[in-house]
Amino acid sequence: MSESINKKALAEIVAERLDITKKHASEIIDVVFEEISEVLIDGGKVDISGFGRFSVKARNERTGYNPVTKEAITVPASKSPAFRPAKALKEAVK
Repeated sequence: MSESINKKALAEIVAERLDITKKHASEIIDVVFEEISEVLIDGGKVDISGFGRFSVKARNERTGYNPVTKEAITVPASKSPAFRPAKALKEAVK
């Protein structure tokens, strides 16, 4: 069975496991996500042992094509967040 989890459900799980309020658990989760975001914005990497690595991938400028007119267009360079799972996580998911 495939299950999806959102931030609210995650906060409930954390609150239950740590015997804290849901509000406090939500605040903890917010701090973790904010810190990961800030490190990535600054161009750094976040490596969580046994889970994976968050990083920023740079994409070079390239030539693309408009599918309707077949006209060549320039796609500008960009940056994108990336996640690479750790070996332990890959094995656990198998």
